[in-house]
Order: sequence, then C-alpha cells, then structure tokens
Amino acid sequence: MAERPVAGSGQPDILTRKSDHLTIITDGRGRQQSRTTGFEAVHFVHNALPDLDFAAIDTATSLFGRRLAAPLLVSAMTGGPPEAQAINAAIAEACQALRLPLAVGSQRIALEGRGDAGLRGLRRCAPDVPILANLGAVQLNCDMGIDDCRRAVDMLQADALILHLNPLQEAIQPAGDRNFAGLLDRIAAVCSALPVPVGVKEVGAGLSAQTGLRLIEAGARLIDVAGLGGTSWARVEGERGDQALRDLAAPFADWGIPTAQAVADMAAALQPGVTLVASGGVRDGLDVARAIRLGADLAGQAAGALPAACAGVEALCAHLEQVIAQLRIAMFCTGSADLAALRQAPLLPPLEIKPGGA
Repeated sequence: MAERPVAGSGQPDILTRKSDHLTIITDGRGRQQSRTTGFEAVHFVHNALPDLDFAAIDTATSLFGRRLAAPLLVSAMTGGPPEAQAINAAIAEACQALRLPLAVGSQRIALEGRGDAGLRGLRRCAPDVPILANLGAVQLNCDMGIDDCRRAVDMLQADALILHLNPLQEAIQPAGDRNFAGLLDRIAAVCSALPVPVGVKEVGAGLSAQTGLRLIEAGARLIDVAGLGGTSWARVEGERGDQALRDLAAPFADWGIPTAQAVADMAAALQPGVTLVASGGVRDGLDVARAIRLGADLAGQAAGALPAACAGVEALCAHLEQVIAQLRIAMFCTGSADLAALRQAPLLPPLEIKPGGA
C-alpha cells in the first residue's frame, strides 16, 4: 500500500501513518502472537510468612531527580496526530495524579509544524513528574540535528530526550528511513550537546547488551530495552499495507530479543548511573515485579495502557493503580519491604518433571 504524499512535498503523509498506527494498536492487530516476553518463566519463591505490614510496603523510586510513587513508566505511545491530543492529556493528568513518569511518542510531526496534539501543554498537566521527549534516532541521518533535539526538549520542558531505534520497522515501512550508517556518532554528539540526559530505546525488537553498552559509551544515561513480546511493529506495518507488504513483514513478526532476556542481559552489563527500563509486553504489576527482580529500574507500559488512556483520565488512573497494587502484592508475598529487597527476592529454579514420576 503506497502512502499518501504530503501535498506539494512528494513525501509520505506521516500524519496518516501515525493515525493508522494508533488505530491498529488500539484494535489489537499489532500484538505479538507467536513468542512471549519471557516474564512468564520468572517465578518468585512464595513467602508464606512475610513479616511485613502490607500498608508499609514502599514502592517509591526516583528518575532524573524527581520522586516517583512506583517504578512504572507510561511509555511512548502517541506523537502528533490530531486524535492523540486527548490521549496525551489523559496520560499527563493521570501520571501527575499518581506521581509516575511519562514518555511521549515521536515529536517529529510537531517539530515539522504539522500539529502537536497538545504536546506543548503537557508540562502544565504534569508539572511535578518526569516527562521524556522522543525523536527517531534515524532522523539524525535525515533532516534533523541537535537544534531539533533541543526544540523537542524545550517543547515539553522535558527532563530527558529519548531517541528511538527502529530498524526493523523502517525496513518494512514503505519509504522508510533506512540509513543507519554512522548513527552512533550522531547519537554521541546529541548526548554531549544537550543540557538534559539522553536515553535510547528500541520499539519492540529489543536491545542487546552489546548494543546497549555501545550506547552507554556514547553517553546515553537511560536504556529502554523495549523487547519482544508486546507490539510487533513488523505486524503493524504489514497491517497498513496490501497482501504483498503483509507477506514481506510476516517472517519478522516474531523477530527480536524477548524482554525478560534483554533486561537480564543488560542488567548484568550495566554501568552505574544508567537507568534501565524494561518495556515490551509488560502486562501487569507482576511483570513489573519480575522486571525489577531481573535488574530493571523501571518498567514501561504502552499498548497495555492505551485502551484505558483512550477512555480518559479516570480509566487510566484506575488501570495504573491496579498495576501498582499488583506490584505491591508481589512484594508482600516475597517479603520485600521496598524495591531494593525485591531485587534480592529468591526465584524458583526451572521446574523439571521427570517421566514416570521418577
């Protein structure tokens, strides 16, 4: 399916594409189906005598100098299409109410002056919580530079800028931006020039520890593995096209590093002072607990929170409160008074069932 061009430019209509993405994900047509996050293989040892007062369990943490009520990030979902304005506002208001950080989707549309979907007003809605700006890293090889990165941060009065990496999506997307050559040096230049921390994330295929370490050496202060098991952008792009595009995308629907594996590998190699985020198929508070136990500082949820965000502030608050309540239950039943204790909670070894009960 060819994309509709922007009038007078000959370029694909990014507004149409972003609107299609929202529709496909909201409809559930972009979910990973054949492989999982790997979190289901992580089992805590149940503590039947936790010696804790449930009410005293502390889920608090911090990000970029701001105190958070829980290690839960409402991750990047929406950038600049018009229908995203209400979603962005609901996310900001819910995160302010619950003291949680939020990350916006790509700000490319807003920087190009084709609509900001209320992005410029988010800091008024969320004055006290971290807001993470977002641009596609590959745009640094196209028509955007350090000044655009500064503009993205200033637009939100953001605490950090996240550059997202999406080679699989760009390779499948008609007219995708596929020149990733020399991109690490450009990311390093942004890290050096910006007055706020710079983070890097994948979008659903995972970041390996090797790649993560290269990014940290380049100056990244946050790594979001965004692994396999949630939204498949190969499927999303395939859903936007004709049968030929769906056939092109089909073998890559399960491509990537499962989120749990990516988190564990990255945590083992992590350097001090770098925030590790586990996103990609985080379903509930138990997955948040598993992510923290594997070494993440925060867990991010995007598609899992999108239906509630579309329904408004009250629905999103209720959803996020349930996720946090599930995290607290996992902490209670592992005898973990705080997140530091949860990181040391014992895990069951893999279950081995021998034939014949031997």
